[in-house]
Amino acid sequence: MKMNYVVLGTNDMTAASQFYDQLFAHLDLGRFAPSDRMTYWLGEDFAFAVALPFDQGAASNGNGTMIGFAVGSADEVKHMHRLAIELGGACEGAPGHRGPRYSAYVRDLDNNKLCFSD
Repeated sequence: MKMNYVVLGTNDMTAASQFYDQLFAHLDLGRFAPSDRMTYWLGEDFAFAVALPFDQGAASNGNGTMIGFAVGSADEVKHMHRLAIELGGACEGAPGHRGPRYSAYVRDLDNNKLCFSD
């Protein structure tokens, strides 16, 4: 079994879409927006989306929830971490070795926690 897709809630679709457009710009991903409330970035074995909550309530980040992106190398971990912060994200852990992986942590504009690892 493998993960099918990940969706993070947002309270500002425009800001979230711009953040992830720029964060993913150097990757081979296509952007697809099937509606005003959801935007996907799709690639081979990759599907990620941001969405306005279906129930029209406020989006909130989960306590203990984190989305991990395998980015392939320590250099790419550093690049993605730096880029996310430049785009308005917040540092949750600078790039470095943690256990067997080289990783870094950030919060996106909606306070969702992301991990980039090699």
